[in-house]
Amino acid sequence: MTLLRPRHLAVLLAGLSGPVFAQQSAKDGPVQQVEVKGAAYDARRDDTAARIVVKREEVLRYGDTNVADALKRIPGVTVTSGAGRSTQVRMRGLGGGYTQILVNGERTPTGFALDTLSPEMIERIEVLRVATAEFSTESVAGTINIVLRKKVSEAQREAKLGYLLSSDFRGPTFSTQAGDRGEKSSWSFSASGNHDKLSREWGGFEENTRPDGTVDMFRTTHAPEDGRMNRLNLSPRLNWTLDNGDTLGWETLFNSASFRNGAHPVVTTLLGRPPRTPDLQTFGEMDDRLLKSDLSWSRNTASGLTLEAKLGAEWSSRKMFVRRSGRDAAGLPETEGSVLNDAHTRGANSTGKAARSVEGGHLLALGWDLRVDQTSSIRVERDRVRSFPPGQLPDEDFRATVGRAAFYVQDEWTLDPQWSLYLGTRWEGVRTRVSGNAVASTRVRSSVLSPILQTLYKFPSRDGKRGDQLRFAVSRTYKAPELDSIVPRRLGWENNSATEADYQGNPDLKPELAWGVDAAWEHYWAEGAMLSVSGAVRRIDDYTSNRIYFDGLRWIFTPVNDDRALMRSLELETKFPLKSLFADAPAIDLRAGVSRFWSRVASVPGPDNRMEQQTPLTANLGLDYKAGRLAAGASVSHRRGGYVRVEANRGFYRVARTDLDAYAAWTFRPRTVLRIALSNLLGRGNSFEPSYFDPVSGLEKRRWNYPSGVKLRSTLEMKF
Repeated sequence: MTLLRPRHLAVLLAGLSGPVFAQQSAKDGPVQQVEVKGAAYDARRDDTAARIVVKREEVLRYGDTNVADALKRIPGVTVTSGAGRSTQVRMRGLGGGYTQILVNGERTPTGFALDTLSPEMIERIEVLRVATAEFSTESVAGTINIVLRKKVSEAQREAKLGYLLSSDFRGPTFSTQAGDRGEKSSWSFSASGNHDKLSREWGGFEENTRPDGTVDMFRTTHAPEDGRMNRLNLSPRLNWTLDNGDTLGWETLFNSASFRNGAHPVVTTLLGRPPRTPDLQTFGEMDDRLLKSDLSWSRNTASGLTLEAKLGAEWSSRKMFVRRSGRDAAGLPETEGSVLNDAHTRGANSTGKAARSVEGGHLLALGWDLRVDQTSSIRVERDRVRSFPPGQLPDEDFRATVGRAAFYVQDEWTLDPQWSLYLGTRWEGVRTRVSGNAVASTRVRSSVLSPILQTLYKFPSRDGKRGDQLRFAVSRTYKAPELDSIVPRRLGWENNSATEADYQGNPDLKPELAWGVDAAWEHYWAEGAMLSVSGAVRRIDDYTSNRIYFDGLRWIFTPVNDDRALMRSLELETKFPLKSLFADAPAIDLRAGVSRFWSRVASVPGPDNRMEQQTPLTANLGLDYKAGRLAAGASVSHRRGGYVRVEANRGFYRVARTDLDAYAAWTFRPRTVLRIALSNLLGRGNSFEPSYFDPVSGLEKRRWNYPSGVKLRSTLEMKF
């Protein structure tokens, strides 16, 4: 790992910034702005640092109730679901920390769940395949930055009432927005929420095949589940312009999610020995709360210098209380108890930057990002029947303090109208301290220096609007261990086995460091028409995989650093209005994308060697039509499944999935719209299968199937 001390960083910043600011001070007057972005500015086409921008209109088009559903229609982005409510967003087929999720350019707070964020609060979504120094470089696969609505340009009053209906989820939804602006101030307020009832049956099977091919164990699981979920999002915002031209902004985000759930998994053993608890009834109460508040300030000086600073504070809590009642194969009580997990996090952060344009086509920026979070957690377990194993405490507590510091410098350099460069360097350091009665006191320190280069070359065109362009980038990124990954405490499963092992953190875990090369060719042939072909290679050192072993009593699942992994990707994307091909075509906009991903872990033998759970291929196709009062469209997205050999003795299989969605919106009054949206029209669920091979006992496989039905959303949208 590359280590860089603060004094070294100061020398680096001074070396990069000194000549530029010296050049400015030698002039008597202010330097003129060298870059003017007019009405024809297109971030996808014109920015040297490549990014895809999904506008608010596109995000709201299908009437989704959470942002995770909207993300699955973006080319190259995959959304997968696992057990329970877990949702993972992937770029280049990878999630689990490889894909970075930001809100307003900042790390999401501890305990933040993406599916709790309403699309109504979003202004745009930015997808960055290549890192930039301004954002954290903890983005080996890429970054998705969700930008929330801030300022209002005119008075607005808007309300939406809807209902979701499906075989597994159903319930009402609402959202409202209000805002106004005066001569030197503006305000806005948004609120959204939903109440869902859950009713479904999930299950699967478990089998073991001995080395000689004999099946000596086969079990099926059937689990009816009923629950209810309530979500509430509130976001007030205020903006002021002071007499000296400075601007102040205050923004607060409050999220609340409550989930009540009862399940009754029953395991039927058809062959072999039954599990410890084949009949288990559970009832869970899960409550997530998040409060985040920021105060921002900005100033534009007469010399062309732009200054920005932000101070923020946040608080979050996650409480999970699960009651259980289980019986063994003979019908006798095996467990009768409960588990309480209660965690609270408090944090403070500060970000800022200074930017100015200077002669020679440079736009220089210096910035910082400082953050500290303190987490306290307790775990309390009680059982009237079961005895705890030796060494396990019924009451556990732990405390963690995580400090992060980052400093960056970047230069956007326009050499001429055809060629531009982006040069950036970012240093990030993390310090983690953990203590508690059930874990050994642990201190983990790491830091990384990330240089980044991006370049854009536009081939000359006749009208200045069409033509070809090339992009190339070299970057260093990383993936830091999450707090749960380095805390050496154990999280157990009821029926422990090699495919349902207890999880335990590893305090010796190191960050993964990656060097990457990206290249892209883009072709623009008409207004709103684009074709892009891009490819990337990432070499990842200290790659983290998950190892399974038996400690004499239980099977344990823990993260470890392997030697090296190599990841490659090839992505094709296009979007265009049909009129760009046929002058008399209807008003239909088409978009499509295909992404293919490969990877290989050096320490894992083939075949089917890939990084854990990487999606090998995704494809998207969509169309939108608008004529008069009617707007309609459809979208199909496909995610290829398949088997992944994760370790020499461990594999993972995910079933392929295709989603078909459609919507129609009818404006029957100038300010009233009825929107009907259908999702998962093919009725596809989520299925996956971990496996483990032991040379003595054989191959153990476990399949989980989570069904999902067709969903109908109807929403009445009104503006006042």
